[in-house]
Amino acid sequence: MALSKDFAVKVLSAHRDHSRSFRDFLFVYPVLSRRSKGISIGVNLNPNKVCNFGCVYCCVDRTTPPRIKSLNIARMEWELGEMLEIWKDGSLFLQEPFLLVPASLSRLNDIAFSGDGEPTTSPHFKNAVESVIRLCKHHGLQQTKLVLITDASCLEKPMVVSGLEIMCQEPHEIWAKLDAGTPDYFKLVNRSSISFEKILKNITQTAQKHPLWIQSLFMQLRGNAPTQMEINAYRDRLLEILNSGGKIMGVQIYTVARPVHSSGVEALPAASLALIAEFIRRETGLVTECFPGIS
Repeated sequence: MALSKDFAVKVLSAHRDHSRSFRDFLFVYPVLSRRSKGISIGVNLNPNKVCNFGCVYCCVDRTTPPRIKSLNIARMEWELGEMLEIWKDGSLFLQEPFLLVPASLSRLNDIAFSGDGEPTTSPHFKNAVESVIRLCKHHGLQQTKLVLITDASCLEKPMVVSGLEIMCQEPHEIWAKLDAGTPDYFKLVNRSSISFEKILKNITQTAQKHPLWIQSLFMQLRGNAPTQMEINAYRDRLLEILNSGGKIMGVQIYTVARPVHSSGVEALPAASLALIAEFIRRETGLVTECFPGIS
């Protein structure tokens, strides 16, 4: 049966709305995630909005001051416990933007370490992982995945390595950002002082121990899509990770889906994105998932 126009608009609205604000919560927020294919509960480890990347496509508003500057583990635990209850009793779906979320998308897919900056820069990363695991077990959700959404810049830090070892004993996924194939394009898109070589090394060394997903955003920047030469180089970086013994579960290829705070950034057309996904699948043998912009 075809979806009504109003129904489709409501679901699209929920997909677009990845606000980190929910009620009076400071650290925990729900989203309807296309990539998770269900409800994802975010844990914002960077409420101060500090990030070591300055991606041109970032949707975080860094021009307004943060409501709070540091993570409070006790408060985060309370909020997550409340959020799990709100999801379990169905009251989450009695409010915007979740009113018309279909049953097939109302399942809790994961609890994601993400938010307004790079989660692995938080000094509380390991403690947060332990807290979330403890709460999942308390609520009978031991099979709920923990997801780390990361720019891979700090994956070599002992505190992060230790936290990942704990996380990876539970159902989990690591989503590591790789938006470029060359250092120049990396600097243009991700605008970080961290070297491209370090990002590749961290992804490779982590993937040698823990299979991970690669998440890659491609867009039009000032009217220009990434060149075929850049896509070829991106393919080569994936092959280098694989040839070094890294285990890649698949590649998420997506584009801009929400308002951004830099000018000249637009979604890549769906057909162009699909061609990149098919090229990478064919050239690397990896599973590719394609997520075009929302319109």
